[in-house]
Amino acid sequence: MTDISRRGILGAGGLVLAGTSMISGRVQAAGLPEAPIMDKATMQPPLYPTSGPDYQPVVTLNGWTLPWRMRGDWKEFHLIAEPVVREMAPGMNARLWGYNGQSPGPTIEAVEGDKVRIFVTNRLPEATAVHWHGQTLPNGMDGVAGLTQPGIPPGKTFVYEFILRRSGTFMYHPHSDEMVQMAMGMMGFFVVHPRDPAERRVDRDFVWLLNAYDIEAGSYVPKVNTMLDMNMWCFNSRVWPGIDPMVARQGDKVRMRFGNLTMTNHPIHVHGVDFKVTGTDGGWIDESRQWSEVSTDVAVGQMRAIEFNADNPGDWAIHCHKSHHTMNAMGHSVRTYIGVNLKSTAKQIQKVAPGYMPMGSTGGGMMSEMEMPLPENTLPMMTGAGPFGSVEMGGMFTVLKVRPGLAAGDYRDPGWYRHPEGTLAYEWTGEPMPEPARAPDTPKGRRARQTDLRVVDPRTRRTASNAGGHEH
Repeated sequence: MTDISRRGILGAGGLVLAGTSMISGRVQAAGLPEAPIMDKATMQPPLYPTSGPDYQPVVTLNGWTLPWRMRGDWKEFHLIAEPVVREMAPGMNARLWGYNGQSPGPTIEAVEGDKVRIFVTNRLPEATAVHWHGQTLPNGMDGVAGLTQPGIPPGKTFVYEFILRRSGTFMYHPHSDEMVQMAMGMMGFFVVHPRDPAERRVDRDFVWLLNAYDIEAGSYVPKVNTMLDMNMWCFNSRVWPGIDPMVARQGDKVRMRFGNLTMTNHPIHVHGVDFKVTGTDGGWIDESRQWSEVSTDVAVGQMRAIEFNADNPGDWAIHCHKSHHTMNAMGHSVRTYIGVNLKSTAKQIQKVAPGYMPMGSTGGGMMSEMEMPLPENTLPMMTGAGPFGSVEMGGMFTVLKVRPGLAAGDYRDPGWYRHPEGTLAYEWTGEPMPEPARAPDTPKGRRARQTDLRVVDPRTRRTASNAGGHEH
């Protein structure tokens, strides 16, 4: 815990305690808590409490927790809404809007029953407001510009004050020009721990937001009017292979919390474990009503908490099970050429576009291994090197790394898993495999492998009418 949290770091100043308040002027601003800024896109260590109720702090995937200070019985935080540059993966940056130097903004952590005071300074070119998604609070603190408060003008600071009525998993995001501001990356996680340190205790607690962008190759700013055709599907505004692994000690009880602020649902699948869904938007689920899954669907605006025992060592994939959501910089107008012989076509194209390389006739895997020049500020659709070659993934994908013997607070990447002898899939080198049984009219051998397709000009294609068939 730094001096910013739980201990006073600045002189006292008068604060308005009733309603969402505007702070301006040097005298009032002297009472503001410090607003830390983060310039790293990698997972930062958890922020352990040094006073007050004990709890196991969360670890934010590719993110950090916002420090605070205690002022009387108020826990004070300071968010700055501002333009940020977020590295989505090495080789690609996005110019987004976020909080305190990053998108998503820092995770806010507190305890059930805490009185929180959150200062929000607006450094955007337009007004904003912050909605505390899922919190039960006074109407004037709900953060809907024009309805429950005036928008926070550029250059001004507003104050939100409320008591945390229940523990659970929450989010924060604007309710002001929401289509633009959320599409530009303004969002963050809000975790409220139980007052009783023993309640729902786990050994490791990971959090992340599901978000998405449409950023054309060579550009840096998302297209805010895109609804579903995103090409960057993210965990915390990061895409594979830029997403940190989640590291757990074998035998640990692990919780993962995720919230969905994209425009579609996401079935999150965790390999290698049988987890239980232990929390939703409505709060914690009684143990008798929890249910077992290996995938759980998260609808728009929803949150989920899952828990499992990390008993099975290895490198286990975690990903959205929508296949398009595990790809980067995806071109939605790319044609499908599977089975098409492009050799002769490629020669003609190379006359006008030297260096052209035909791809896709045998599938998409070869795209992840070919090191072709890319436009500025973009990523391959599938990439990421694993211990056995290309992982052929992108987007919403990362790895749960379970290892024996790790220290309790050790989240460092342990490297790739070394499989014990006899536990790795291997190539068969014994007797040739017999020809599979087929129906009598199924071609065999060479004839069965001749699947090249001809490209047909639809203007010359024979139709039923000119081929003597029936007209409908």
